[in-house]
Amino acid sequence: MWLVYVCDEEERELGRQQAPGSCPHCAGKVEAMDVETKWSFCFLPMCFKVKRKYFCTLCARRLVLNY
Repeated sequence: MWLVYVCDEEERELGRQQAPGSCPHCAGKVEAMDVETKWSFCFLPMCFKVKRKYFCTLCARRLVLNY
């Protein structure tokens, strides 16, 4: 029986920068990270996104913005 790995998700960090505000859990500094995500199916690119993720530099928790 052959199992073929056909789907792939690849993330690459583009850059980091200081974000305004502080962590609500530990009052540490917040850092913004730009991430490039590429989804592929059978080695063909299907989706390409650039996202900004926020996290605390002190407790390393991922922070989510609620608008």
